[in-house]
Amino acid sequence: MAFIRKKPREQQLQLYSRERFSLLLLNLEEYYFEQHTANHIQHKGNRNERKIRGSLKICSKSVIFEPDAISQPIIKIPLRDCIKIGKHGENGASRHFAKAVPGGISLIFSQVYFIKEHNIVAPYKTERGTMEYVFELDVSGKVDDVVETLLQLHRASCLDKLGDQTAMITAILQSRLARTSFDKNRFQSVSETLHMECKAEMVTPLVTNPGHVCVTDTTLYFQPLNGYPTPVVQITLQDVRRIYKRRHGLMPLGLEVFCTEDDLCSDIYLKFYEPQDRDDLYFYIATYLEHHVAERSAESYTLQWQRGHLSNYQYLLHLNSLADRSCNDLSQYPVFPWVVSDYSSPELDLSNPGTFRDLSKPVGALNKERLERLLARYQEMPEPKFMYGSHYSSPGYVLFYLVRIAPEYMLCLQNGRFDNADRMFNSIAETWKNCLDGATDFKELIPEFYGDDVSFLINSLKLDLGKRQGGQMVDDVKLPPWARSPEDFLRKSREALESSYVSEHLHEWIDLVFGYKQKGGDAVGAHNVFHPLTYEGGVDLNSMEDPDEKVAVLTQILEFGQTPKQLFATPHPRRITPRFKSGSQPSSCNASTADSPVSPGEESFEDLTEESRTLAWSNITKLQLYEQHRIHKEAVTGIAVSCNGSSVFTTSQDSTLKMFSKESKMLQRSISFSNMALSSCLLLPGDATVISSSWDNNVYFYSVAFGRCQDTLMGHDDAVSKICWLDSRLYSASWDSTVKVWSGVPPEMSAARRHQFDLLAELEHDVGVDTISLNAAGTLLVSGTREGTVTIWDLTTATMLHQIPCHSGTICDTAFSPDSRHVLSTGEDGCLNIIDVQTGMLISSMTSDEPQRCFIWDGNSVLSGSQSGELLIWDLLGGRSTERIRGHAGAVTCMWMNEQCSSVITGGEDRQITFWKLQY
Repeated sequence: MAFIRKKPREQQLQLYSRERFSLLLLNLEEYYFEQHTANHIQHKGNRNERKIRGSLKICSKSVIFEPDAISQPIIKIPLRDCIKIGKHGENGASRHFAKAVPGGISLIFSQVYFIKEHNIVAPYKTERGTMEYVFELDVSGKVDDVVETLLQLHRASCLDKLGDQTAMITAILQSRLARTSFDKNRFQSVSETLHMECKAEMVTPLVTNPGHVCVTDTTLYFQPLNGYPTPVVQITLQDVRRIYKRRHGLMPLGLEVFCTEDDLCSDIYLKFYEPQDRDDLYFYIATYLEHHVAERSAESYTLQWQRGHLSNYQYLLHLNSLADRSCNDLSQYPVFPWVVSDYSSPELDLSNPGTFRDLSKPVGALNKERLERLLARYQEMPEPKFMYGSHYSSPGYVLFYLVRIAPEYMLCLQNGRFDNADRMFNSIAETWKNCLDGATDFKELIPEFYGDDVSFLINSLKLDLGKRQGGQMVDDVKLPPWARSPEDFLRKSREALESSYVSEHLHEWIDLVFGYKQKGGDAVGAHNVFHPLTYEGGVDLNSMEDPDEKVAVLTQILEFGQTPKQLFATPHPRRITPRFKSGSQPSSCNASTADSPVSPGEESFEDLTEESRTLAWSNITKLQLYEQHRIHKEAVTGIAVSCNGSSVFTTSQDSTLKMFSKESKMLQRSISFSNMALSSCLLLPGDATVISSSWDNNVYFYSVAFGRCQDTLMGHDDAVSKICWLDSRLYSASWDSTVKVWSGVPPEMSAARRHQFDLLAELEHDVGVDTISLNAAGTLLVSGTREGTVTIWDLTTATMLHQIPCHSGTICDTAFSPDSRHVLSTGEDGCLNIIDVQTGMLISSMTSDEPQRCFIWDGNSVLSGSQSGELLIWDLLGGRSTERIRGHAGAVTCMWMNEQCSSVITGGEDRQITFWKLQY
């Protein structure tokens, strides 16, 4: 259905033309070569002669005659059933004709098909017995060429071995393509410049159409060899939004082009004869596209889905597309899950978990008794073992669902027949029951079940689909009791797909179909093992020397169904549900206010702060520099600001801690703890103590009130690179390969406990640690090392959760998202990586042309400081930087933002601190 209902675009190919003939009348893997205007001469005895006007189609395995009059059936004569082919009257007049027909072609055969009589789509009618048909060409001079072509194709069709047949027909096709080229008169403009031209086939469901591909500086063209159903297909390159490389027949030969962001249907799907041609065309179009939106990773869509910017339906659509599933390839049609298991209740209760299917299990494992039988067979099976003898998606299953809207596709797939009436798609409940109980039925759903077009559920074409054993005719699909109409069924199915239950568990199904439970031991443990030929890499067709074996294996693969390309090698993260607000950890200044009870109807301070943050981040591109002050002799390394914003404390590689008055714009204090660089600083709650870390292995506690260093923690064996503080605990990272957790109370808070710092935990790394960050609750810590590894730690147990080597050099900065679901890291390699905290999966990676030394983010957008001194604004969901703002003369080394996200201070290698404000 999705591949039939196209948008009204001039450039788009319509699968159905006004002619009754279509490529679906051909056999699978058959080509349509040429057509000739002709008369089919019928006779009664030797006197009465009748001419039926129409078009004679020469195909690689058949001859098809399409009469102009729709009351007459289309005639299809298989070449393998032909007994004799020649010019009429070549050896004297035929016994059926008094005299030879000039310009006539005679076919004597044993079987013929009659199709679409009165233009009604119905099973083909077959007539057997020796017959002779004569076709008179309008251009008699073409008879010799047509006869010669038919004899050549007839010889190919009569070869004993299928592999030899395929090879001979392929040679004939390639010879025809070699003798032709793209007609340059088809260019839209005389000023277009040709970039490349090659041979290819346009792929539509069940059929391919050979021709020539041509790409210019503005347009992609495809010209069919046979001129059917349009002389040329053209797509303007500036309209292209997505482009994907595809497997076709398990070979890296396909290319699919979309001019839409979310539609299921592409504008063209091309299959090339050489992988290099495919790759060259892909590279040219991808290079042309603005912002290089050619092919996004699954992980970038995962981030959007997790944060609620993509629906479950949209996310599954993108995953299918990335996994080589296409509406133009029925052997790799998009696969969607059954999510509802209740098809008998009068009302659909989406708040009841019992309403839903267990998404952690494949369909074949949902019925425990059936699974036990399958496992017993699996244990006794010789290698290679498989649990299920059929797949969850195949051309037959797709057309099982779509037969009412795509009957000609079903007839094409099943040699002119519909399926048995009792095996048709008669009822939603029956189909679900058979998927649970049937010995060989493990099929999932297709995206149409969650769309908005009900036509596949309604027999609007009034097709005669047969009579069931009970006597009732197959008509519309019977809906469950909770669906008032087909429209209501689709609406409720979509609501179920987007429900909280499915959102919380959809990652489990993704693990089975697109993820780490697709193959190997995890697949065995999940009872998710299918026939080896269904998996990518399950067979190497190029290594097969026997052409018959090669054709047989390929046919089995295409008809049996294919497992999607694996997209994820680690457990897929959960969706964030319900969607959490984006906000940073409340500071000590407003913590008590935020926690206080709020009267009905009143907004809390936290609500107002949240609103301010949201507004600020939506306007972050309006950040403007308004003050710069050079207060250090070397690079600034840390910034801390008092609660009221009046005092700014900074550390520097010049070994000093400085206190700057924002109000008087004057330097108030300069303190030196050692002769080595200070690496970071923070201000403790109450604004009375500043803590600084140093390359001399120590951490210093400076009393603002007394103006002196009151304590020194000698806690490491190498430079301390970064410190954090939360809930009277100090976290220190060092180049000695450790992160240490200390309990301690600053001197001015308790004289009795002065100088007491107890080591609570030591988090060991393989190499030096350059940066650390805490989540808002203080339960998680993320560290980044000089060798590019991000490690996520559970602080409640002091254990490592995930270790992710995701950078090729030193990690510059790390931070949790406000909701603690993600970690962002930046490195010297210029990458910005987003990691899912739950699974440790790298779900998004962006690359900049230079290192981003520090950053602040709200979970969706990032403000980063670059090596060149610019501030960059990144749209993580869009996967790109959106703004560059000039700031420092050297690298931006540290960054601070206030609670309302309306004010920013940056420090740089140019020794300056820079004040920024949002200008709404």
